[in-house]
Amino acid sequence: MTRRVTDNSKALDAFIAAKAEIDTMLERLKVLSDDHFETHPDEIHWGHVGTLKHYAGLLRQITDSAFKEGEHAA
Repeated sequence: MTRRVTDNSKALDAFIAAKAEIDTMLERLKVLSDDHFETHPDEIHWGHVGTLKHYAGLLRQITDSAFKEGEHAA
């Protein structure tokens, strides 16, 4: 019995494209974070805090899923 070799080149291409998209988003977020999310310490107010907590919550959903933590824990 011979084993059928499957061509996964399309899946691999799609995976690489999705990874590149994620890498680009992460780079942009890092630059924005390094710039303190375009705020100056004298201008910070509770709205900025709320915005960053919202961003952190969204990122936590991603990291929990990727690392099988939080609600995604085994």
